[in-house]
Amino acid sequence: MSQTGYYYSFIFLCVVCGIIAPGTGMAQDQQNALNFSYEPAEIADDFDITGRMDDPAWNKVGSTLLRYQRQPNDQEAAPVETRVKVLYSRDHLYIGFESDDPEPARIRANVTDRDGFFGDDYVGVILDTYSNNQQAYEFVVNPLGIQMDATRTATSEDFSFDALWYSEAFITDSGYVAVMKIPFKSFNFPDKGVQNWAIQFIRNYPRRNRYQLSWTNVSMDNPCLLCQSGELSNIRDIERAKTVEILPYAAATHRGALLDQNDAESGFNNERIHTKAGGSISYSPTTNSSLEAVVNPDFSQIETDASQISVNETFALYFSEKRPFFVKGSDLFSTRENLYYSRTINNPFAAAKFTRATNSFSIAFLSAYDRDAPFIVPGRERSSQVQTNLNAYNNIIRGKYNLGEESHLGALITTRNYEGGHNYVGGVDWALAVAPNYYFRGQAGYSNTRELDDVNLFFDPRTLGSSSYDATFNGEQFGGTLLSTEFSRESKYYNFSVDYESYSPTLQTQSGFINNVDRRQIGFSQGISYYPDNNFLSQGSLRASGNWRYDFDGEFQERFIFVRFDNKLVGQNDLNIRFLPLNDERFRGQMFRNIYRGNISFRSNTLETFSFGGSFEYGRNINRAQVPTVGIGYNISANATVKPTPRFRMTLNYNYSKLSEDGGDQTYYSGDIYRLNTRYNFTKRLFARLITEYNSFSEEVQIYPLLYYKANAFTKFYIGMTSYHTDFYDDSANRSYWGYRQTQREFFVKFQYLIRS
Repeated sequence: MSQTGYYYSFIFLCVVCGIIAPGTGMAQDQQNALNFSYEPAEIADDFDITGRMDDPAWNKVGSTLLRYQRQPNDQEAAPVETRVKVLYSRDHLYIGFESDDPEPARIRANVTDRDGFFGDDYVGVILDTYSNNQQAYEFVVNPLGIQMDATRTATSEDFSFDALWYSEAFITDSGYVAVMKIPFKSFNFPDKGVQNWAIQFIRNYPRRNRYQLSWTNVSMDNPCLLCQSGELSNIRDIERAKTVEILPYAAATHRGALLDQNDAESGFNNERIHTKAGGSISYSPTTNSSLEAVVNPDFSQIETDASQISVNETFALYFSEKRPFFVKGSDLFSTRENLYYSRTINNPFAAAKFTRATNSFSIAFLSAYDRDAPFIVPGRERSSQVQTNLNAYNNIIRGKYNLGEESHLGALITTRNYEGGHNYVGGVDWALAVAPNYYFRGQAGYSNTRELDDVNLFFDPRTLGSSSYDATFNGEQFGGTLLSTEFSRESKYYNFSVDYESYSPTLQTQSGFINNVDRRQIGFSQGISYYPDNNFLSQGSLRASGNWRYDFDGEFQERFIFVRFDNKLVGQNDLNIRFLPLNDERFRGQMFRNIYRGNISFRSNTLETFSFGGSFEYGRNINRAQVPTVGIGYNISANATVKPTPRFRMTLNYNYSKLSEDGGDQTYYSGDIYRLNTRYNFTKRLFARLITEYNSFSEEVQIYPLLYYKANAFTKFYIGMTSYHTDFYDDSANRSYWGYRQTQREFFVKFQYLIRS
């Protein structure tokens, strides 16, 4: 038998082993969850919440208990008691938690911005208003009343979601009390008179281990957490329809830059102050639909993108979305492949969005008129990024039909039109729970592209595979295909997956993010997890995965086997070891073999006031220059967070990368990036932040001071600046510190205010 035959035989054996592995009681888990039902008490009048649950309305309803431990050991009872009460009025949902703690002095609680207290104690709810296990809302609060919210699917969370709601909390002599008041206008639910929602009450209890507690008896052998929720029942006559939200803003900026970025003595040009105003309006005609439009939107980013080491990277880098208009409802547009990537809509003049979700079907539509449209031209070994001043019309429509427990069928269409060209993409996707713990997921798509005819804008003679087309913008028109499928087993102790992916050389998704094409590949993975929960080790896993990749002409490109050994130690410490025992790759026509390397990483959150982590990777890698060679080198990353008080924190991140000639003296590249984030919260709503970043690859220092007041997730005011400094090794008397001169700066101020009716 050939070597390839052995590989495919091994993959087949992996699949067989997974299929004949013992099944689980997923159906039983779901039946057990249905036995948990809680009927909240209705109240006639709303009231202001406090962190003490001292309003007489709380006496109208009894408590339910969080009796179970979900992690690290789902076979054990909760180590502490937590009581929950729920009330509702016509307009609000009230949830109160009484969390006992035998050592209240050890409660972890920090004053942070929202979504910033993952290591703290906290309580919360996971609310699936359609009870279809497809998507849920998360509302979480720490012992100081700081909020965290997200959306959750069966297997993932998205913390970019923000909602308007209220919370208060108070630390007592026996634990803490936390209360939520959530307007029904802040989330969608079915348009009917009586509501029965799936709900899970949760508590995070970080002590010897990070204990996660739940209301229902959640089994880790069932990968679907939503499927194991209880029920919040018999909620009647609540109000949400015809909600209007208006979010106006006003902003001003003052920019300046060197006249010549390469000449420190060229003089600094200060522009006139630029003012801008605009806003958005959102209308929800029913409890499950909304229409939103923005005019002259300001998409200023308060959070800056952390620099990534890209010196030996040939493909475009992915950055997450932070702009509010695109973040809201983004989960409704998501698919297995990144056919829609909102940051390709760079500088829109106006945009509009419509979303509607029911128990069985959801639809989302977005349209935007963009300025300065960017392009990503993908390839087999590299991609190209092209910045333009073109205007583009973008349309994205997404529909999804739910087929029951954890299953759906979906479709996505994107269009991008600009003068002289277009890009149209269509795809269908699916996720099918074919049996308890077994899943078949995938996506298929087709693109049609008519390039710009402007070789001055972008010229690159590289061909698109073996086709007659090239990457240059010379007016060519072509189509492309993609197929991505996966069959997997997901359970507590044993997991496996087999996947196949195919991206044709002429596939382009100009409204999405697929930067690597001309490849067909098959992969597999297997993993065994264990849960000793002893005085040294809480839980861990051993996993192995592999991948074989060919281009569309059938020429072998790469193969690898990847082994990882992950362990959660007591004291909230993680130790991970990863190794590539096999890695062969063809690059620029040359075959490189034995590109082995290993990585060890560690993270510690034992102390509340100090946490740290790091990783070290050593081994062989390809120097992806025009004439590639194999080098030997290492990558180091480290981070540390100091929290001397609940209001103050400093986080330092460090990354270093070096690659040198294997057996020689030449250094191909070497450099590092430092990023220090210092933050002080004066109150829950007012904070000051200073980010300083040094990048030795660009010999640049970036400084981002910011003063920020946030009344809620949408009403806020901030003032700050960005400043860029480059090392010119300038010896003149007018130089700044250590030879660095300021090359660019921007002062900015912005105010926006949410009006809701």
